Amino acid sequence: KEFRLAQICGLHLIVHAEELESLIRLYEGSGYIDELCSLIENGLGLERAHMGMFTELAILYCKYRPEQIMDHLKLYWSRINIPKVIRACESSHLWPELVFLFVHYDEFDNAAQTIIEHSVDAWEHASFKDIIVKVSNVELYYKALRFYLKEQPLLLNDLLNVMMARIDHTRVVSMFQKSDNIPLIKKYLVAAQSTNNKSVNEAYNELLIEEEDFVGLRNSIDNHDNFDGIGLAQRLEKHELLEFRRIAAHLYNQAKRWRQSLSLSKKDKLYKDAMTTARLSGSTDIAEDLLRYFVESGNPACFSACLFTCYDLVRSDVVMELAWRHGLTNEAMPYFVNMIREYQNKVDTLTTEVSELKAK
Repeated sequence: KEFRLAQICGLHLIVHAEELESLIRLYEGSGYIDELCSLIENGLGLERAHMGMFTELAILYCKYRPEQIMDHLKLYWSRINIPKVIRACESSHLWPELVFLFVHYDEFDNAAQTIIEHSVDAWEHASFKDIIVKVSNVELYYKALRFYLKEQPLLLNDLLNVMMARIDHTRVVSMFQKSDNIPLIKKYLVAAQSTNNKSVNEAYNELLIEEEDFVGLRNSIDNHDNFDGIGLAQRLEKHELLEFRRIAAHLYNQAKRWRQSLSLSKKDKLYKDAMTTARLSGSTDIAEDLLRYFVESGNPACFSACLFTCYDLVRSDVVMELAWRHGLTNEAMPYFVNMIREYQNKVDTLTTEVSELKAK
């Protein structure tokens, strides 16, 4: 057991790759593991140190000193036979070290798969994010999402953010809808709306309705138009909150369903919205029907306001008849004053033009 002398001799042998394996078998078979590790460690600094020495020492650490293997890999990963050490790490169930080797061997798919399967030992959020964006198998994206949903739900949005450009948004939304976990990915939905994806928009709009966030819903439908507007309007027109019914009328306006929008606004006595709808429609019939509604419902103030809002749409003879028959002359007078002023300006302009033509 002259290990000091054996080491002196051994340092001359291990630099020869063909001698290394038999020397390791001799020490290992005799149970002299510490002495063997010491011998190879001392040989790493030799000028003639070769890949086999670094590799075999890594394998010995895997078997007998697992607490030292990671430090060894970090120092010498570029000088070892990585596939051989990968097999040793798998046999010894050294999952963090296995992930490290897969990453440095550009086997990102296997690294991600290992982390998912052995998350208790191998998972670390920052490193997993770095790895998942480099995988080539896109199915791993969705496997990673299911893994995070099960084990790290609060970090889902952060993971989705780094995968934003690589995932199918429709598939992601469908996945979380099936598991009834859409609220967990709200931040992702907000970010993904920039793609104007129909599934993303509809899922986000649905979430805002559940949260009764009518301000957010109005902003969403105004800025991202790829969704079933009529379907959403039909749902919202029966909502118990007034602001959501206003959004339904707004959606009907966007779809140019003016009469449905007017019907909702009149039902909720949102007369300003009704007048705006009539003006946006550009229809004389719709504007005059609204005037008649205000007359029949005994609302002279709105009759007068509607004349101002829909000034370019209503016909003066219709206004005059309604005002005369229902005693609304005072309410209609500002309209007539303005109308006569306009006509006078037009007549004056024409007179001037005719005079200039005659002078020529």
